[in-house]
Amino acid sequence: MTITHPALAAAHPRRYSVDDDVAHVPVNASIRSPSVLLFILLALLGALAYAIFLFNPDNRGDLLPFALVVVAEVVLISHALVALWTILSGGQDPRGFAFHQAQNDLFDVDADSDPVVARAPELWPMRLDDAAATVDVFITVYGEPLDVIERTARAAVAMHGEHATWILDDGRSDDVRDLAAEVGARYIRRLSNNGAKAGNVNHALSITSGDYFAIFDADFVPAPEFLYETLPFFCDEKVAFVQTPQAYGNSSTLIARGAAFMQSLFYRFVQPGRNSFNAAFCVGTNVIFRRTAIENVGGMYTDSQSEDVWTSLMLHERGWTSIYIPIVLAVGDAPETIEDYTKQQMRWATGGFEILLTRNPLNPRRRLTPDQRIQYLVTATHYFIGIVPLLLLLVPPLSIYFDLRPVNLSVTGAEWLLFYFGFYGMQILLAFATMGSFRWETLMLAAVSFPIYLRAFVNVLTGRRQRWHVTGGQRRRSSPFNVMVSQTLFFVFLALTSVVAIYKDLGNGALTLATAWNVTNTLIIGAFIVTAVIEARRIRLEQRERKRAVFVPTRRSQKEAIS
Repeated sequence: MTITHPALAAAHPRRYSVDDDVAHVPVNASIRSPSVLLFILLALLGALAYAIFLFNPDNRGDLLPFALVVVAEVVLISHALVALWTILSGGQDPRGFAFHQAQNDLFDVDADSDPVVARAPELWPMRLDDAAATVDVFITVYGEPLDVIERTARAAVAMHGEHATWILDDGRSDDVRDLAAEVGARYIRRLSNNGAKAGNVNHALSITSGDYFAIFDADFVPAPEFLYETLPFFCDEKVAFVQTPQAYGNSSTLIARGAAFMQSLFYRFVQPGRNSFNAAFCVGTNVIFRRTAIENVGGMYTDSQSEDVWTSLMLHERGWTSIYIPIVLAVGDAPETIEDYTKQQMRWATGGFEILLTRNPLNPRRRLTPDQRIQYLVTATHYFIGIVPLLLLLVPPLSIYFDLRPVNLSVTGAEWLLFYFGFYGMQILLAFATMGSFRWETLMLAAVSFPIYLRAFVNVLTGRRQRWHVTGGQRRRSSPFNVMVSQTLFFVFLALTSVVAIYKDLGNGALTLATAWNVTNTLIIGAFIVTAVIEARRIRLEQRERKRAVFVPTRRSQKEAIS
């Protein structure tokens, strides 16, 4: 008797929770609903109307602010148009007849002859195309808290389907080694950290022998049915990997909420669209690979901060296909502090800019389809969107201090706002229509992240190597102001400019658009500064508590020794 999905569902209910913004998303989500399609159409028309308004020669203002606005908006509008096109291309269920047939036959268990195995889903043998399918599950570790690793390891060991779980410890911790033995996982320790996470995986591949291998970051807890929902796709011999979303279960800080929402639209709608072009890329966790595909490209790519995207690009160039399913099968932790968010975004942006400058997808030598070239170009240039706010932040001060305006004086403020919000406002409404909400924290992070992306771009241009950092590693926390000097100085500049602008407007007896724009920018960055102040205070309190926890037992032990 073959174990089927109803038995699987009864064996282990879902044992994880996720924030409402990134809740379980079924394939063929609401992207095809008439209301969402209407909002996408309106957002498209808003972008086109704003572009026509902006490039109308009659509306052109002074050269410098006009050039800043044009450069910024060209980047934003072009990426918005490609994103809308990509989203509209999605919505097709990648699970065809072959998938369902393979899934139905995946667990090869005779409950009558082997009742012990039948009651232990983690021991169920798996078959694909009438052959045994062997799977290794890698948990990459580099200094994360022990309780975080344990939570992931226990869930990985308990996944349905016979597999071997390996903890790949680049932190070389005896405690992690002992934990692996305790939870029933195997343990691998390297002598060096060469190649960072990709090198860690490649080292494990040289030791293990499974036909397929899954990768989970230390903080991503997999669902029991992960293999059941992903492995059947490999019945197609061309499939190199199957990627599932990154979803986050923590929302205790503004940074965590903003970072989670920032990623959720991508995983819900953009990645499924990329799937239609065979251009969905690996994101480094919650993914399962075919070993022979990785061997075909020489292993996971180690010479980049974004080994996942690079490896995906190499696989697509070799003719392999990828699958993305928008079903949450693992839940992790979003960066909770400004420092963690900064290091995460620095790592991702560096990898994107490396692709642009050293492996440009438009290069004719790259064996990619036209659609893949466009999608990877968008990936490589995506973080220019994060630099754009710097240009737009400079426009109001040019008007306030030098009377330089981006548009002709004949264009009224109301007319400008009509087209401006026709583009930006519709993007927010589209987020509401597709996600059911919009978090202002995401807007805040988008406005203040330009120093991160600018530094990443300069680092790639100059060839400066960036040290690998994990998100939320176990280390001593420092003040967030140590990593946000640029944002702090910019806030001071904008605040002083707002004072000057208000003073001038009071003298003229009228509020100008430049003043309103600059004050808005000041408030947005000010919210980030307030967030940093609260975070710094929390870190100081935690440090005091740790010192007190160490100091009190020491005094007690001294008294006991004296007595």
